[in-house]
Amino acid sequence: MKLDGALLGDLADVGAHARTLEQQGFDGVLSFEGQHDPFLQLVAAAQRTERVELMTAIAIAFARNPMVCAYTANDLQLLSRGRFILGLGTQIRPHIEKRFSQTWSRPNARMREFVRALRAIWQAWESGERLAFRGEFYTHTLMTPFFSPGANPWGAPQVFLAGFGPAMVRVAGEVADGWFVHPLHSRDYVLAVALPALAAGLARAGRPRERFQIACQTITMLGSTDEEIERARQKARAQIAFYGSTPAYKIMLDHHGWGHLHADLNRMSKHGQWAEMMALITDDMLDVVGVSGTASEVARRLRERNDFADRTNLVLYNETDAEAVVDVVRGVRGE
Repeated sequence: MKLDGALLGDLADVGAHARTLEQQGFDGVLSFEGQHDPFLQLVAAAQRTERVELMTAIAIAFARNPMVCAYTANDLQLLSRGRFILGLGTQIRPHIEKRFSQTWSRPNARMREFVRALRAIWQAWESGERLAFRGEFYTHTLMTPFFSPGANPWGAPQVFLAGFGPAMVRVAGEVADGWFVHPLHSRDYVLAVALPALAAGLARAGRPRERFQIACQTITMLGSTDEEIERARQKARAQIAFYGSTPAYKIMLDHHGWGHLHADLNRMSKHGQWAEMMALITDDMLDVVGVSGTASEVARRLRERNDFADRTNLVLYNETDAEAVVDVVRGVRGE
C-alpha cells in the first residue's frame, strides 16, 4: 500500500514541504483546493521533488471546464516528468453556484462527461486527429495546430475522482483511473456501500479492478503520549463535526445510526457553535472514522483498516515530532 502526505502551510513553503514529505518516505503528495489553487501548489512541489507522485485531492471540476483542466493537467504532467495525477471532485451546490458562479446540474452525469471530454482532448493532442467531442454539458470541437501542445512524452495524466454516495462512486469506476475515499468514512461503509458501487461501475465499463486505484483519505491522530494523542483527537473531532454538518455526507452517518446528529450539527454550524459541535462527536465515532495512537499503533491500524485500498492518504493531526511520521511510513510498509 502506498502512503501519501498532504501539503500544508503557506504557499511560499509548499515546495520545501513537498521535499520533506519525499524525504520522509511518502509515495505521493496531495494538494487541496482550499485557500490556495491546488495546481499552483503542485508546480512548486514538482520543482522540489524527484520521486513522489503529485495529486490534486481535489481540484473542483465544476468550477472549471474540461479544456482548462486538460491544459493545466498536461502542463503538470510535463513539468513533473510523468508524476501528476489529476484528482477531481464536484464540491457541493452552494459553492458551485454562490462561490464560483457556475452551473450545478445532474452532478453524476456531468462528471462522467467531464472526464470523457478530458480524454477526448488529450487524445486529439496525442493523435493529431480532429477534436470532435459533443456532449450534453460540454462541447469541444475546435483545436487548431497553434493551440495544440501535441503528444505528451509522459502520456496523459491519470484521473482520480472523489465520490461519496454510491452513484458517484459508480461513475469513478466507470470512467476514472482511481477513486478518492472521502475522509468522513468508515471501513464498514466502504465495504458495505461503496465497494459494491465501484464494482458496478467497473463492470459497466468492462474494466478490471487491478487497473484501478483506491486512494483512502484517512483521518490520522498521532502522538507519543496520552496527552498528545488526546490533543490530536480533539483537533480531528472538529473536522468530523464540520463534515457531519454537511447534508451530502449524512448517508454515512445514517449507515451507522448517527443520522440524528446531522440536524444539530448543521444548525450549530450556521450559528458558529463549533465547540458545541465537537462535543457531539463521541470517542466511538472518532475510532470508527479514523485511527489514533503512537506511531507503531497507527501504522498497524492503518494496515488493518485500509486493506481494501491501494494507497492511504494521511489526513494527519500530528502532536509529536516529524520522526514519528517517518516511523508511521515505515510501519505501514512493515519495515
